[in-house]
Amino acid sequence: MTDRIERVTAYVAEIPRDVPYLGPLRAGETVNRRGYIVRQGNRTLYPTADRSVLLRIDTEKGLTGWGETYGIVAPEAVRAIVDDVLAPVLEGRDPFAPAVIHEDLYDLMRVRGFFGGFYLDSLAAVDIALWDLLGKRLGAPISTLLGGCRHERIAAYVSGLPKATLSERVEFARDWQAKGFGGFKFAAVVADDGAEAEIAALREGLGPQARIMADLHWRHTAPDAIRLIRRLEPHGLAFAEAPCAPEDIEGIAQVARGVGVPVALGEELRTVHEWQPRFAARCMGIGQPEMGRTGITQFVRIGALCQANHVAVMPHATIGVGIFMAASLQASATLQNLPWHEYQHSIFAPNLALTRPTGTRHMACEAGFYTLPDGPGLGVEPSEDLLARIGA
Repeated sequence: MTDRIERVTAYVAEIPRDVPYLGPLRAGETVNRRGYIVRQGNRTLYPTADRSVLLRIDTEKGLTGWGETYGIVAPEAVRAIVDDVLAPVLEGRDPFAPAVIHEDLYDLMRVRGFFGGFYLDSLAAVDIALWDLLGKRLGAPISTLLGGCRHERIAAYVSGLPKATLSERVEFARDWQAKGFGGFKFAAVVADDGAEAEIAALREGLGPQARIMADLHWRHTAPDAIRLIRRLEPHGLAFAEAPCAPEDIEGIAQVARGVGVPVALGEELRTVHEWQPRFAARCMGIGQPEMGRTGITQFVRIGALCQANHVAVMPHATIGVGIFMAASLQASATLQNLPWHEYQHSIFAPNLALTRPTGTRHMACEAGFYTLPDGPGLGVEPSEDLLARIGA
């Protein structure tokens, strides 16, 4: 079957939410005229609504593939890149070579320094849509195309405890524990009494078997991070995420050598070129690739590097509408060393109404485990509600 790409279209989706990501506003935090908050704990910009960029590729023979990328800040930047740079190059190409196309698109702008940021986010959306098209063309899930599904179920840890007080956060975690979840990650950026008090209260409330992780949100120098993590270790810390600024490779390596628990990182890294120096410096024991930034081609290559460097993979899950979440599950299911996948409880469950299965089973996360959709390609596509929201 010969086919060609006829049209590439990017859409911005905005989904209201009752409570901002990471929980209620803290002292000194206000919502600006564009609907953003600067979180005081890590000086980082977050939206008050969930935003994402969806990408649709239509072929001349009538196939449609869907992709999605990280779009919580300045999503129109991604759409402009798609419209002005990528769509004209993609039109007329054979769509059934996603890895080849990814490499060609990467080469378009590399000499101008665009080997990260919004340009690579745009490539991630294209890449996911192309793999979706290939799966639909062959009538097989993406996990099959990538070599086979190793995991029918993927263990999920609860990420974020978005309540105003520590006692409420402990009770919130206990509610999820009662639903069958065994792993919990707290955000130190909103741990008002400090990370040590946070983990001590969680350990007391959840008991000795719970796995408790800490997201340190890039806040610390290496010496400060080492001192903090050592204080958390007696409470059974499972891993410490993002202890230092992401550009401080040597500092993160110092932390990894100076503590007794794995360091986790990688959500902000988009290609193997960004990951490679961190492997060389032995910065991590856990890699956290984010499908919304990497796309499937780079995600798989990063997973192979993790395997070769004896690093576990626990994929990151960010704000989206469910398309790149399905891609992450499909690709993650093929990995060997996959202890956990992050579960964004405030995002995943509502997204099930924004997507629909293309086979007989939707993706799900229940009793502490993800299950994959069983349809071809991603196994999911936008629901009628989401299509109406984005005007597709």
